[in-house]
Amino acid sequence: MNVLALDLGTSSARSALFDGRGQRVTASTKQLTYPLRTAADGQAEVDPAVLLRAVRSLLATPGAEAVGISCFWHSLLGCDERGTPLTPIFTWADSRCAADAMRLRQRLSEESTHARTGCMLRASFWPAKLAWLKRTQPALFRRVTRWVGPGEWLLWRLSGELRAAHGMATATGLYDQTTRTWDPELLRVCGITSANVPPISDDPVRVDGLTVFPAIGDGAANNLGAGATSPGCAAINFGTSAAIRIVRARGPARAPFGLFCYRIDERRFLIGGAISNAGGLRAWCVDRLRLPAAATLERELAARPGPHPYLRALPFWLAERAPSWREDLSGALIGIRQATTAVDLLHAITEATYQRLALIAERVPGARSPLRILVGGGLHHSPASFQRLADCLGRPLIAADEPETSLRGAAVFALERVGSAVAATGGRAVQPRAAHAAAYRQQRRELARLEATLFPQAEEAPP
Repeated sequence: MNVLALDLGTSSARSALFDGRGQRVTASTKQLTYPLRTAADGQAEVDPAVLLRAVRSLLATPGAEAVGISCFWHSLLGCDERGTPLTPIFTWADSRCAADAMRLRQRLSEESTHARTGCMLRASFWPAKLAWLKRTQPALFRRVTRWVGPGEWLLWRLSGELRAAHGMATATGLYDQTTRTWDPELLRVCGITSANVPPISDDPVRVDGLTVFPAIGDGAANNLGAGATSPGCAAINFGTSAAIRIVRARGPARAPFGLFCYRIDERRFLIGGAISNAGGLRAWCVDRLRLPAAATLERELAARPGPHPYLRALPFWLAERAPSWREDLSGALIGIRQATTAVDLLHAITEATYQRLALIAERVPGARSPLRILVGGGLHHSPASFQRLADCLGRPLIAADEPETSLRGAAVFALERVGSAVAATGGRAVQPRAAHAAAYRQQRRELARLEATLFPQAEEAPP
């Protein structure tokens, strides 16, 4: 059986055919880009009509019998009863609701909410976005009859059936991990009912003769695509944002406070943490610092092993997530000198980003035991960056042999559902260099002191 996989991101959509063993038909790979609308006030939106056009175009790929979909998590769209959008898609990166998230933390116990839902009371998730819209646009809020994610909306428009997969519902911040249903208390706090959110089901629908499975979260797809689903195995995906995650199928679906617990499906859940400032921040550096061509940059960074000798960076260009979820922080560069170059800045910012992943890796359950960590995403194209990440983490890394892990994961999810066996993955292993790993551990302590000095732990009441 051939499966068409779709990977829907905040700035592009990709597709490819995969055979019954989960191998990509490389020549079938396509990518369509669309704008992410951003502004200085924290806006980060996608036009739903643009996303729908991209998906319709990619679904026209011949040769598939089923469709699996990976979609960006946490995002919110308000519709009328027919599925007509009344709002844009508010993505996870839209931080205009940060003050409303703070009000929720003052009203509710974040610890108990996190224990139930696996999500923090932060701007990334639906409760804060709903509270913000109810406060700032009350007439619009009353007009909306269905609040959905982009994956659910696309399936609704294409098939006429509305449903949210467990894996998408769980990352809204409104899903109870124990009952595996919408959380009544949070629905009430947000001013909505279960009639305003989709029914939860992993069952497929039919679209133009194809069996289409409801979208799963891109993070869940990353673990599936990398093959990081067994005990002792973790996955890192380094794209616009980045995360490290492990999969569990037994025990309580709970994460240490500050990390997340989301689901792949009704049976399996993920524990881990995400950072907002990853590949997107690197792209900002390349653009704004007018850095040299990729090949030249690769040589220069490879010649600079270990921590930058004097620059230190706090990489908070976007509101940061795990492990501290400090949405009030901003980026900082300390130690700039007259001789500092654009490549120096990239060096310091890059390793600071990796250090945030290292902080999360230290908190992941089982982290004190040897972890097999598979890595997908853009780091495959940069051996120097891959080596630096291993050094920062102080752990061996394995480059997943399929770099498009989220795309492959969408196919794997569909193949699992139809009973096909999926081939295992592997790849090139990189070992941390002991001296550099020790230096990065010391740098991690320096960065923690710098963050505490510049940004004391104090949360003030919103205006």
